[in-house]
Amino acid sequence: MFEVGDNIVYPMHGAGIIEAIEEKEISGEKQQYYVISMSVSNMQLMIPESKILRSNIRPVTDITALKRLINHFEHGVSESDRSLSWKQRYKVNTDKIKSGKIQEGAEVVRDLKRMKKEKALNSSEKKMFDNAYELLISELKLIKGITENQIKIFS
Repeated sequence: MFEVGDNIVYPMHGAGIIEAIEEKEISGEKQQYYVISMSVSNMQLMIPESKILRSNIRPVTDITALKRLINHFEHGVSESDRSLSWKQRYKVNTDKIKSGKIQEGAEVVRDLKRMKKEKALNSSEKKMFDNAYELLISELKLIKGITENQIKIFS
């Protein structure tokens, strides 16, 4: 599935690198564990191989997909329905971030950034914006071939 050295994204945690795959015995049961160093939190996680699929861990996006993402980010229609209460918007945005999909995370950043230009975000949405932005940037920094100007588009 993944190999040592692979750049990955773990939803709600950001981008990281597979540092090792180790066999551990816990409660008498031997399993393979992925040892992942997370760039955002400077944490090291150990995830059993059996839970990798359920965790929605995926490879870092490639440069081709990034170009489509930039176009969608700059020119896409805001999907955040302004008629929703902030609590409903918060739930929708949380679900997008939890999906682990870069496009959905970028939509959260884009939509909250646009709202922020119109009026101040409440503290929960500000925190969500900061978190979603940090998760997005952590992945962007690991994309092979990305330029500083491409990263700045999301600022």
